[in-house]
Amino acid sequence: MITAQAVKELRERTGAGMMDCKKALSETNGDMEKAIEFLREKGLAAAAKKAGRVAAEGIVDTYVSEDLKNAGIVEFNCETDFVAANEDFTTLAKNLAKQASTSNASSVEQFVEEKYIADNSVTVKDAVTALIAKLGENMTVRRIAKFSVEKGLIQSYIHGGGRIAVLVELGCDVVNDVVKEVAKDIAMQVAAANPLYLDRDSVDIEAIEKEKEIYRVQALNEGKPEKIVEKMVEGRVQKYYKEVCLVEQVWVKNPDYTITKYLQEKSKEVGSPITVNRYVRFERGEGIEKKEENFAEEVQKQMQQVK
Repeated sequence: MITAQAVKELRERTGAGMMDCKKALSETNGDMEKAIEFLREKGLAAAAKKAGRVAAEGIVDTYVSEDLKNAGIVEFNCETDFVAANEDFTTLAKNLAKQASTSNASSVEQFVEEKYIADNSVTVKDAVTALIAKLGENMTVRRIAKFSVEKGLIQSYIHGGGRIAVLVELGCDVVNDVVKEVAKDIAMQVAAANPLYLDRDSVDIEAIEKEKEIYRVQALNEGKPEKIVEKMVEGRVQKYYKEVCLVEQVWVKNPDYTITKYLQEKSKEVGSPITVNRYVRFERGEGIEKKEENFAEEVQKQMQQVK
């Protein structure tokens, strides 16, 4: 009898899909080592050796439902831009973004254990593992997000062929072409200006206190009298808000407007308040440390191993 624990162990050792592991154990009468050989011969254990490689390339993609009420976004990574352009890879990314829009997962770990939207006979993890075996590169579903709105709409924007992807959720009692245009403009703003926060209320208290301390030290180092340092600090904090808060940023398409002023004008035009409820911005590979290969060092290491 093939136990669940044996399937789990084989899966962990090879990176192959659950059903493939179960079949391998059945074919080899539960012999773990023979099962590993079986999977390697089938090309299904290829993922195991690739799991440690840095996957910092890939694509970020979005999906928005036809009624603009539900949306998903995903970062799907691989090792090279060559594989990132592969049709099978981009198709899987699009399917993952669509699945994210309806997923109940609260983490990537839960998400990859869900049944794959394009093939309910396998999980997302199995689909990724199969593509790893086929294309020969490590791949990871790095992060996902899901938006859903009742009054308003969701719009997406993708920049640089999948380098940056943005979802923006607007709140409004009216949904027409003007509001759709506003959503697209805000999404482009997020992509271009990369705001850290939606508004002042969203700013992390520790972050602002840290900024204040930096400004305070800067002012004192400039030789400013202590009695005016606090005024200078407050002025610089106001400038910080305008740089990092979306609604206070200067609109990239018209520097005479802030985002707040732009929203106010468009709200008057449609006869209903337009608000930015939330947004998310994924940039491919951000925060991933790419392994820099030094050819001379690599040759030296190999020479030492030969000795």
